[in-house]
Amino acid sequence: MENIDISMLFQGIGTLMQSNIAVVCTRIGLILLGGLLVYLGRKGILEPLIMIPMGIGMVAINAGIMFMPGEVQGSLVQGNLFVDPLVSDYNKLFEIMQIDFLQPIYTLMFSNGLIACFVFMGIGVLLDISFLIQRPFASMLIALCAELGTILIVPIAQSLGLNIGQSAAIAMVGGADGPMVLFTSLSLAKDLFVPITVVAYLYLGLTYGGYPYLIKLMVPKKLRGIKITYDKKPKTISSAQKLTLSVVLCAVLCLLFPVAAPLFFSLFLGIAVRESGIQPLIDFISGPLLYGSTLFLGLLLGILCEAHLLLNPQILLLLILGILALLLSGIGGIIGGYIMYFIKKGNYNPVIGIAGVSCVPTTAKVAQKIVSKENPQSIILSEALGANISGVITTAILTGLYVTLFPLI
Repeated sequence: MENIDISMLFQGIGTLMQSNIAVVCTRIGLILLGGLLVYLGRKGILEPLIMIPMGIGMVAINAGIMFMPGEVQGSLVQGNLFVDPLVSDYNKLFEIMQIDFLQPIYTLMFSNGLIACFVFMGIGVLLDISFLIQRPFASMLIALCAELGTILIVPIAQSLGLNIGQSAAIAMVGGADGPMVLFTSLSLAKDLFVPITVVAYLYLGLTYGGYPYLIKLMVPKKLRGIKITYDKKPKTISSAQKLTLSVVLCAVLCLLFPVAAPLFFSLFLGIAVRESGIQPLIDFISGPLLYGSTLFLGLLLGILCEAHLLLNPQILLLLILGILALLLSGIGGIIGGYIMYFIKKGNYNPVIGIAGVSCVPTTAKVAQKIVSKENPQSIILSEALGANISGVITTAILTGLYVTLFPLI
């Protein structure tokens, strides 16, 4: 009996050592990955506003808990120095909020979607919807095609074992709009909220670095340099018209998808402030509010990238589905660009299609950068921004559909 106990004891020690070695190695890998994100953000290869604070957060949390125990009462923990994303007991929560310096921001702004709404409000202030109003058909067609990943990943994820809420949440990565992923995950997949959100923002950086290769693969060089000609100059859209449209769209979308009303409200409030010309609010929302929210968003995402996140057996599946969603959406957008190319009988640049993926304004800038390399005289930024803005709206509509209908299934 004593021999059996000693044998079991040594077996348990060996298992624990192997587990700790795996955790330590993963933490070292994440420290290196965090440093790489900072470097790529500094070089402009990835989005610096998100990637630099996210990378620093990954370095800090994994270095800070490098040799700390990997389990508490038998359950894996994530980030036991800065934040506890899984705490549910109110007494414990108030105790942690007095100790972990980022816990108040996580609890009061991140896990309830407030940061997502602030970022969306900032995006609204930066959007000029005249590009959409001038060419509504082309913009909406491309944006709808660019939702290919957001739609197809739902059945694919279900076939791989995720439930419909989890499938919808990871599928929203294909919309390339972080606040939408945040909101959908909170509503439909709270159990996977942390990993899905981290995967989403890690991959959103790839839209800047990866989509140029997809464009070059799908669009021949001679088509990438097409310069669009116009029979007449696009009409000027007044601020009053844009303000009226934003109010009408806000009312209609909130009426149709009340569960997603916070997102629609935030976006169209930003647009309304811009078109009303309220300069103090424009300066505040587009400056301190947007950049402050983005900073804390990046920091929180970074400190949530603790080793046990990657040791979660579901994370590999989410990583694969996330990148597949973005790939399919990019392909769908370029297909939309080709459809417009044929409708316009060659007087349309299919590269614009990538801007239908609603990572504003990153994909629009990617499209213009690729086109300018082939033909400096071809300026397609206005068309790309129209598709970009439409992509934001179509992704928000899909978010509303998923959040409203999927809980009923």
